[in-house]
Formats: sequence, C-alpha cells, structure tokens
Amino acid sequence: MNAFKKFLIALPLALGLSVAQAAAGGYPLDHFPTGKLTEQAALQNGAKLFVNFCLNCHGASSMRYNRLMDIGLSEEQIKKNLLFSADKVGEPMKISMDPVDAKVWFGAQPPDLSVIARARASGAGSGADWLYTYLRAYYRDASRPIGWNNAVFPSVGMPHVLWEMQGSRGATIEDIKAVKDEGGATTGFQKIVVSFDTDGNRTEVKEKVDGHPHEGTTVTLGKAEGGSLSAARYDEEVADLVAYITFMSDPSAQARTRMGVWVLLFLAFFTVLAWWMNKEYWKDIK
Repeated sequence: MNAFKKFLIALPLALGLSVAQAAAGGYPLDHFPTGKLTEQAALQNGAKLFVNFCLNCHGASSMRYNRLMDIGLSEEQIKKNLLFSADKVGEPMKISMDPVDAKVWFGAQPPDLSVIARARASGAGSGADWLYTYLRAYYRDASRPIGWNNAVFPSVGMPHVLWEMQGSRGATIEDIKAVKDEGGATTGFQKIVVSFDTDGNRTEVKEKVDGHPHEGTTVTLGKAEGGSLSAARYDEEVADLVAYITFMSDPSAQARTRMGVWVLLFLAFFTVLAWWMNKEYWKDIK
C-alpha cells in the first residue's frame, strides 16, 4: 500500500507538474465510450497502439503479455506483433530504458501505467474519462520545453506522442480575475486572453471588465490541422487506446461481471426454490 501511495503522489511530478497544479486544470472531462471495453477489435487495436506509442517510455509492470489472450489474441500473434520488449509472453510489460537516463531526459522517470485508469478516477469522472479527454486536449505552446501543453494537464511534461495522427492546433485561454489594492480590497476585474496558434506562437491581451463577472479560467481548443486522421477517426483511435489501458488496470473485470450475472441468476432461482419448499413443508402444519 505504501508503494501505491508513493506512485499516486509521484505521478504528477513525473510528468513535470505539482499535485496542486495537476488538480487545478479545471477542464471538463468528456465521457469515454464504455462500449469499447467489450469490443475485442477495439481492445486489440488499443493494445497495438499502447505497445507502439506508450511502451517506449512507460512500463506496465503489473500486466503480462499473456493476458492479451483474454482479448482474443493468440500466443503467436502476441509474439509476432507485440512482443518487442520481452522474450516470453509470460513476462510483464517492462521497458528497457534505464531509470537514470529517464531522469536525465525527462526530469523524472515516466510513471508505470498499470493502474493509471484507476488512479485517475475522481469526482470529475472515471479514470477512462480523464485519459480519453487528456489524450485529445493537447495544443501547441512554443513557450514550453516540449513545444506542447495540455488543457487537462497544464504545463504537462509529456510530449504529444500522437500528434502526427491528430495534427497541430492552437488554443485560447481566457482568465478573469479580481484586481486588488494594497489592502486586499477588490478594485475591479481584469480579463487576460492568451492565444496560441497552430505553431505555438503566443499572444496576450489584457482588458478591464465591468460589473461582477464570474472569476475563473476557460480553455477553448482550436481545430486540429495537418493530422493523418480526421477528428472523428482520431477520437476512435484514442478510445481504443484508453479501452486497452482500462482493461489493463483490471484484466479480470469482464470475467467477474459475467460470473456475477450467473451468480445473481442462481441466487434468484434458489430464492424461488427455497420459498416454494418452505411453502410445501409448512402447508400441512398450518
């Protein structure tokens, strides 16, 4: 349990952000299409995307390759198409990158993604909702070392690894806040609008706001341009990837659900049978 707590605390830091900042994004989460969790084709495509785009830096040490058979893949298919960082299908999904090198390149070792779908669940939505929105919320920001930023995870340290599929886009960030004097009294309100174009170039405009507007930050993402996929198709690919990551966090979930249905049916049948036997047993006595 202590190791798991440390993982949760270190996760935002490993991506270059403090815990407080990570929670302060405030960007609304989109609903992940949960039907993907029962589609074998979606899970298999998600596994392929995970191995090709995520497993280069992020490990999944609690997941073994042979569990991919649970989503309809044969041992031969796993060996031929997905087994790049191990020799046997019984091995966990680890990466070969040295932790020391990771800290030099990224500032911290990229977190293990075995249970990220569960760790990211909150009152704002499920972990799958968070991941689905996060992977679709990148925008160009030339002021960042990696050239990217994220509406869900401000000042993110992870680059947009799927940008060639989605393309590049800008964003507009509108921040309304109170202006206070030296004594702390509110003297007015100011709106700061920061815009990024598709190359990440930044412009900023400040203006006074009359009345008593609602304070807060609003992020509006622009339209992606130059990607190899349409916006709808990119969303489908991300949904497949998130479906696999969610499956990976609890591979036995579907089996437990199916078993639970049969258990409930059995209990319902047994309840009726017990009621009937009780009625037959007591009818002559009453």
